Amino acid sequence: MCGRYATSRTPANLVDDFEADVGDLFTDTGPDFNLAPTKLAPLVVGRTKDDTFRRELVTAKWGLVPSWAKDPAIGNRLINARSETVAEKPSFRKAFAKRRAIVPADGFYEWYQPEAGADGKRPPKQPFFMSAEGGLGLAGLYEFWKDPQGQWLLTYTILTTSAEGEDGRIHDRAPLIVDGEIASRWLAAEPWPDALEHLVPATPGALRAWPVSTAVNNVRNNGPELVEPLPLDGE
Repeated sequence: MCGRYATSRTPANLVDDFEADVGDLFTDTGPDFNLAPTKLAPLVVGRTKDDTFRRELVTAKWGLVPSWAKDPAIGNRLINARSETVAEKPSFRKAFAKRRAIVPADGFYEWYQPEAGADGKRPPKQPFFMSAEGGLGLAGLYEFWKDPQGQWLLTYTILTTSAEGEDGRIHDRAPLIVDGEIASRWLAAEPWPDALEHLVPATPGALRAWPVSTAVNNVRNNGPELVEPLPLDGE
């Protein structure tokens, strides 16, 4: 799964990188190097007005709350959507059909569990940061939810896929990346049944991965030092 990531691009950078306009629902939350579920983060969506399509930068809460939900706490369990079932699951199928999004990220964290030693004990999990030059655009879905007082909540989830085999040596699930060439179609508010075939798994084979400090384990820690590679032995 994808349960933590970093996003530090400025609004101006996001506008340029994703060819988007700043929307009315955007609030600059600043850089976050330890972005966890329930936090607010930038999101790129597609909007059509007066028959004109445009990409729009908004701010949303991580953890999708379906429009039919009775309690927004359901979003705490819907931070990721499995691509294998996203078209059928009641929580995601409507959003997959017409509310697809791009989640800007510098990179994301995964935790590798080393094999047990001769004594049968497993060492602590080692966090890795996975990234690519220029950052990533992760595949996401979004929803609007209205509370009993009439206030709207905008939420999102990140799509994941299997990362078995050599590419899954750090973790068995990986988020999906939206390539720039398909971004507009991915964001269009219309069904695209074979959309998943055009997304790229964010696995070690496609990205760079390096070990980072266990300080990232504590969500209260936040700063660029979290993504710095651990020094090699002897350095």
